[in-house]
Amino acid sequence: MILARPVLTACLIFALTPVASAQQQAAPAAPAAPVKPAAPGTAPQGTGDYLSRMDADGDRRISLLEYQEWLTYAFDGMDRNRDGVLTPDEQPGGRGKAITRDAHRARVAERFGRQDIDRSGFLDARELAAPPQGK
Repeated sequence: MILARPVLTACLIFALTPVASAQQQAAPAAPAAPVKPAAPGTAPQGTGDYLSRMDADGDRRISLLEYQEWLTYAFDGMDRNRDGVLTPDEQPGGRGKAITRDAHRARVAERFGRQDIDRSGFLDARELAAPPQGK
């Protein structure tokens, strides 16, 4: 199944926004439960909908791995030639620096850390809806 293009684009823009310390905080990716992508043509309707779609294990909270898998699904959807690198022509607007899948996951991990306000290692609905804090 494929997410609607506007949802893919929004997720990817959020995930591709550069952060200074992404490589320093990168964690190796581990296998995760399958992502529950939206049905074709359906977009999440709010934070609760995003939470339920990201929450692969159904515990009502989002782990780093679930967060990475959800946002990497968008990356993979944009990576037309499936080489693990988003080149400028594959990115929204046809511009930007090339980024590898691993670098993307590192950026997502850094964002997750900034959104995990209570430092529990998970995002609840409130944290998921809030913008990332600090740098």
